[in-house]
Amino acid sequence: MHEHAATSRAALVHSAAVAGGEVAAEFFRTGVAVETKDGKTDVVTEADRAAQRAVETAIRAEHPAEPFVGEEGEALKQVPSAGPAWVVDPIDGTNSFVRELTTWATAVACVVDGEPVAACNVLPALDDVYTADSEAAYRNGAEISVSTVADPERAAVIPTVWWPQARRDEYARACEAIVSRFGDLRRPGSAQAALAMVAAGAVEGVITNVQTKPWDTIAGVHLVRQAGGTVTDLRGEPWHHDARGLVVSNGELHDVLLDAAQEIDAEQ
Repeated sequence: MHEHAATSRAALVHSAAVAGGEVAAEFFRTGVAVETKDGKTDVVTEADRAAQRAVETAIRAEHPAEPFVGEEGEALKQVPSAGPAWVVDPIDGTNSFVRELTTWATAVACVVDGEPVAACNVLPALDDVYTADSEAAYRNGAEISVSTVADPERAAVIPTVWWPQARRDEYARACEAIVSRFGDLRRPGSAQAALAMVAAGAVEGVITNVQTKPWDTIAGVHLVRQAGGTVTDLRGEPWHHDARGLVVSNGELHDVLLDAAQEIDAEQ
């Protein structure tokens, strides 16, 4: 992609994510009504829909004809394999949002031929903006990088995405795989926030064995890669948005994280 075009898309990703985050923040801690979708913990609010509209409006103003992939409403649910597209999660971590917890994100990514070229995760309640362009990753404008921790017993790891009620044995194995190998387990309740934490060096890794949704992961994966981290699928191959599993690390601990992620599938 031409350098100017890439810079322009990175700027739009940032401004659109900020616009969506501002709308979501207006609803935060206001008692917004909560609806459920596919399960008791799969929740959505008017804040999600309003924030997605704000992001789409910002993007459509400059690229009216390009595909828009988003969690809510009539947006596409799959990333086109060719050409540019925009991938949006208006509130990643809605369960945190409705519980009035602060770890949730508005995530926007631009992909070209299925690969991210720019990303922004805005965490409005924490006043943090994570961005990644073709050069690096940043938090609030300052360049960030993954941690250099190489000792598993000093590492903190996050089991991410959601195992539905019928798959809680996998959730339990994920937790056991982490606590038996690493120094600490954290769960912020937002995959995009978790990935931003790896990019910033706050935690060392993120694992799941499920096939993730593109809006839950693509922006954060680009953040981690641009911050110097490693992202693979469960087989250890470079991660792609249609892969099953997500194994994210600071690079120093990837083999141990991959082993932990593969154990989630193991029959007990």
